[in-house]
Amino acid sequence: MNHPRSRGWAGTMRHLALPALALAVVATIPLSSGSSASSTPAWTPLTPVSVNMAAAAPADHAAYGNLLAFNDFHGAIDAPTGSGAAVLGTPAGGVEYLAHWVKQLRAEGEAAGQEVVTVGAGDMIGATPLVSAAFHDEPTIELLSELGLDVSSVGNHEFDEGVTELQRMQHGGCHPVDGCFAGDGFAGAEFQYLAANVTDKRTKLPILPPVDVKIIDGVPVGFIGMTLEGTPGIVNPAGITKVDFRDEVETANLWSGLLRLLGIKAQVLLLHEGGQQGATGNISTCDGFTGVISPIVAGLRDEIGVVVSGHTHRFYSCSLPNKSGKPVVVTSAGTNGQLVTDITLNMDRRSRTFTSIEAHNVVVENGVRNADGTWQTTAPGVFVRNPALADPAAKTIADKYRTAVAPLANRIVGSISADIVRDVVPSGESPLGDVIADAQLAWTASAGAQLALMNPGGIRAAITYANSPGGEAAGQVTYGEAFTVQPFNNLVVTQSLTGAQLDAVLEQQFAGHAGQNTTKILQISAGFSYSYDSTLPLGSRVSGLTLNGTPIDPAASYQVTTNDFLANGGDNFTALTAGTGRVYAPGFDVDALVAHLATGPVTPGPANRITKLG
Repeated sequence: MNHPRSRGWAGTMRHLALPALALAVVATIPLSSGSSASSTPAWTPLTPVSVNMAAAAPADHAAYGNLLAFNDFHGAIDAPTGSGAAVLGTPAGGVEYLAHWVKQLRAEGEAAGQEVVTVGAGDMIGATPLVSAAFHDEPTIELLSELGLDVSSVGNHEFDEGVTELQRMQHGGCHPVDGCFAGDGFAGAEFQYLAANVTDKRTKLPILPPVDVKIIDGVPVGFIGMTLEGTPGIVNPAGITKVDFRDEVETANLWSGLLRLLGIKAQVLLLHEGGQQGATGNISTCDGFTGVISPIVAGLRDEIGVVVSGHTHRFYSCSLPNKSGKPVVVTSAGTNGQLVTDITLNMDRRSRTFTSIEAHNVVVENGVRNADGTWQTTAPGVFVRNPALADPAAKTIADKYRTAVAPLANRIVGSISADIVRDVVPSGESPLGDVIADAQLAWTASAGAQLALMNPGGIRAAITYANSPGGEAAGQVTYGEAFTVQPFNNLVVTQSLTGAQLDAVLEQQFAGHAGQNTTKILQISAGFSYSYDSTLPLGSRVSGLTLNGTPIDPAASYQVTTNDFLANGGDNFTALTAGTGRVYAPGFDVDALVAHLATGPVTPGPANRITKLG
């Protein structure tokens, strides 16, 4: 690759002047299960971030750096379509456009005398469209390496295929079952994944390096990388049985302290956890900010001056207080490679510390403007792409995989009558959630299924009427579009639950009850309905369960279909593990959706099966 790289201390802690035994000892220090920041007062709204941390260094001691950051790329090689195609009205995304903007920003930073490091905050792979998933996300790793990503934390989706497959993504080698595409091998990532808080149960050591150090204009800058501690509740348990996920605050401070002992006092935390700001017309503000990232930041040591965050798929640029009340710059670049965060670092070579930090988000624009400032389209919401903004090297790699997957991706599998969106109504139900639940119920009819439940987090994209990735007519749906909606290749499971157990599952939708950490409203199939009141005490919010108009009998048994992720307790729905007599349907969950689309044109679901009373 010819992309510029910042000078590093050979990339990982194994190249630091610290005995390996000391690293092992530090890594085995027990971490408590709770966050040390839990009692920190809530953060108050702040303005777009530009923080002064110390007096500016004299000119002969001043150092300048630049971080280019993004998160939650999810293998979005092709530009997003439909309602997600634009960021505040600007068409954005697509890997060749992301590469263009990253390289342009890198060149601008270097021209300004800044050394540039490109970083990520997890979910680079996993939940990916077919063009990446069909090749076990090797295309995404290759493309991120080409555009010059230097270091990234792991995210929860890096564990979708388990720890062993994640390590293959890092180190290379052919897939143990499917081999390597075109027989050309797979060298692994040129960038470094960090996993400070993911430790092997036996050795107690991180499964990948916990930290990386880069020399930026003469100042050593430490990078600590972590995923959220709650990762086990949102990935398939089968792939993570041999690892532990440790507390974010204590892990970050543990490695921060170690870096401090080495004289590395300017530190950046790459953390796959985040928050969200309120409705805003600005991608670089922090209005009405909420989320679990705030108490995490509130527990951090002073050396950590920047937190590049993710997971929530929201954009923001914040200043949040740390444990001693000092400001920390906290950023997120949304999702799907539609934004890049441009972070300017001013440092002092004598003290080796940050003096000031500024951050703002840049749109990865990919469209063509009309003279009046509007965007050219071929159909409502379908934007014309600007070839002048496409990076040639990235496009060449992406086109190789697009060509290889096209016969499968462009196969027409069914049709729809209108856009089927995943946007939820106030009850938490969505038209697309209805359609997917109906598809799984029909797919498992031979197993006697009576109702189906679908987790909302497994619905990754809408199905857009006008979208024509293979040149098909409006309303026709390709296999690639269906796979983008459900990219996990989950199995479809039917099992027996009593009415009381079914009620327990529905009660577990609400944060704070029976181990649930965030409210997740399951999507339900036609014929099943219920009500809930979120103002009532946890454990007693659900009522009026009926199946085809008949009240659910707590003592009777019902055949309930879900994907195997849910059936195994994924998304913290541990109540589903009480089911008995499991029957697995042939194929995967996407096959159920494809079969349902073939009966089309399929209409959007009514989103009226769940009633919110309060």
